[in-house]
Amino acid sequence: MNHPEVIVVPIIFLTIYMVIKTLSDNRIKRILIEKGETGESLKHLNMSQPLNGLNSVKWGLILIGIGAAFFIAELFPREISDGGLLGLMSLFAGVGFLVYYNLAKKELSQKDGE
Repeated sequence: MNHPEVIVVPIIFLTIYMVIKTLSDNRIKRILIEKGETGESLKHLNMSQPLNGLNSVKWGLILIGIGAAFFIAELFPREISDGGLLGLMSLFAGVGFLVYYNLAKKELSQKDGE
């Protein structure tokens, strides 16, 4: 895997996306505050991430899964091709998402019970 563009290109696009999203969210919030709509309107803008505490856990689980896929591919370099590595990365990232889903569901049910 001597192709740095495999990592650099997604990082560039992700950075551009995050900058545009942050700027547009801040612009919308500023416009709403200037109009005096500070109550319910701003609350709905922050509804996209109701479990901010678990957001880091989600990405941690996904990155651990992808790292485990790379580790397994390094343990068996002759048996696992590039396509196999991509499959392992997808599999472990999916497992990370499923674990996060179960954690988030438990957290939401605990918050609803309170």
